[in-house]
This record gives sequence, structure tokens and C-alpha cells, in this order.
Amino acid sequence: MSHNPFVSTPVRIAMWSGPRNISTALMRSWGNRSDCAATDEPLYAHYLNVSPISVRHAHPGWCDVMHSQSTDWRVVADQLTGPVPGGKPIWYQKHMSHHLTPEIDRAWVLGLTNCFLIREPEEMITSFIKVIPEPRPEDLGLPQQVELFEWIREQTGQTPPVIDSKDVLTNPRGVLSRICERIGVPFDEAMLAWPPGPRPEDGVWAPHWYSSVYESMSFAQYKPKNETVPDHLTGVLETCRGLYGILAEHRIKA
Repeated sequence: MSHNPFVSTPVRIAMWSGPRNISTALMRSWGNRSDCAATDEPLYAHYLNVSPISVRHAHPGWCDVMHSQSTDWRVVADQLTGPVPGGKPIWYQKHMSHHLTPEIDRAWVLGLTNCFLIREPEEMITSFIKVIPEPRPEDLGLPQQVELFEWIREQTGQTPPVIDSKDVLTNPRGVLSRICERIGVPFDEAMLAWPPGPRPEDGVWAPHWYSSVYESMSFAQYKPKNETVPDHLTGVLETCRGLYGILAEHRIKA
């Protein structure tokens, strides 16, 4: 097992993802470990609180979200770097990278074991536009992921682990065992299958978004989408391809 001097004890894993990825299935995977607590998008309420009202209204159940969490990022940061729920030795924190808004100080993030989940831009965009038809790169989280990734490398002198959803779906055991090794925790077979239905860690938004995850019992087999990004989003696609390439260069392969 590799030793990472920047891994905290207990291990607080912050998985930074964009939308329309396998982030919730990955939370199921880690949350199914008996030694791991899981938390679902703890900065969501803060993000909505600082967003224009039009952005809030694009999120189903936004009012419930804002009442379910603190809207103060400082309170959330203290929670995420404080005692682990249930006293578990591992704490998996599922994050959307665009929730890490510019006004949030980044210093507390160094108290976490930061990892990055990416997805090929064509697949992410063609899925995302079914919800938000005119996305910017920032809506897809890639600029924020790259900014955070490069800042962490600069601060720590180490390259954070990166995993690609396609690689995870193609070989869950291979990729998950490799990332466990990278962050200094043992791989657990429980990460490969889980019971269907809701989980206590699910955010209040789960009924709006998690229906397919509720039905799942393992990672789905990867299938190419073969959908084309509309011409008017060519610029967004090209920007996202460049950002994706920066992160994909470092992705863990089985």
C-alpha cells in the first residue's frame, strides 16, 4: 500500500465531480463499506444561496435543499474537517466541483484527501443538455475541477488521484482497487455491489434525481452513447475537451 503524507487520519475523501457523471453510484460504492461514512453534496445549499434566483429555480426542490444544510460554507468546512459521523475511519464526501464557488477559501480543502471524477465531454454535454439546454463550461464543472486540481498540486507537490467514469464502469474492481491503494486504504469487496433503494446519506434532492440509482445494485456496464453535441455548442465542447485532457492525462487505469 502506498503512503501519502497528505492523507489525513481518519481519511476524509473529497471526490470532486461534474454533473451527469457516476458520482452517486460511486457514493453508493463507498457508502456500502462498513468502515466508511458518506455525505452527499454538502456545499449544495451554499451554492444555491449565492446563485441567482433563476439558477435556484432550475434545481428541483431547491427550497428543501437550502433548509436541509447550512448555507454558510464556513460551517460546512468545519463539519467536513471535524469528527467523522459514527466515528468511522473513512469519510467519503461527494462534491460537485461547481459548488466550490469563488468566495470559498480553499485552505480547509487541504485537510481532505482530494480526488477527481471525470467524464468524456461529449457524453457529459449530451446528457446535461436534456436538463439545461444552453450550458457553459462552468455549468459542467470542468474549469473548477482543473483550477482545484492544479492548486492542490501546487500546494502539496503531489498529483491528486483522477478516475474516469468510463474506466470505472469498464473495470470497477481494477480502478477502485487502484484508487484505494493511492489514497492509502484497503480495497473492500463491498464496494462492488450494494442493496437497491434510498440510503440515509442521500440528500433531500434524491427523489428528483436518483431514481436509476435507487434501482441499481452495482455499477452498470459501460455503453457508448453515440450522441452528437449540437453545432451551437461546439465552442463549449472544445473548451471542455481541453480541460478534460489536462485531467485525463493523470487518470488511474486498471
